[in-house]
Amino acid sequence: MNPVAQIHQRITAAVPEAGLALLLRLGIAAPFFLSGRTKVEGLLTITPSTQYLFAEEYRVPLLSPDVAAHMATYSEHLFPILIVLGLVTRPAAAALLFMTLVIQVFIEPGGWPTHLLWAGPLAYLISRGPGAISLDRLLKID
Repeated sequence: MNPVAQIHQRITAAVPEAGLALLLRLGIAAPFFLSGRTKVEGLLTITPSTQYLFAEEYRVPLLSPDVAAHMATYSEHLFPILIVLGLVTRPAAAALLFMTLVIQVFIEPGGWPTHLLWAGPLAYLISRGPGAISLDRLLKID
């Protein structure tokens, strides 16, 4: 076996896939959840500044600003929690990937470097699942 293949094999053996999946789940949940927290007061009360942003700056097509503000805010709370728990991980990751696409296309086209950083872990979770340390695996739904 060539030296590069040996190094690859050692690294792969040192980082089990369950640990990698858990790390990616925690890492991708954080920015979405923290973003959701900036949009609310208390538990889940949409702030006036959030209403203003969706009415005046974000302007998502096909949705009223009020509906878009609520959908985005609740999504940024629900889906990261599901991903951290590893519960219905693939659909939750797909929802956040769709949200990332909407943000990229309609809200912040210049944000593609950050959006690619989000898309990578989400694509991994959609394609590979949440890993062994997850409720999906425990409940045998992955």
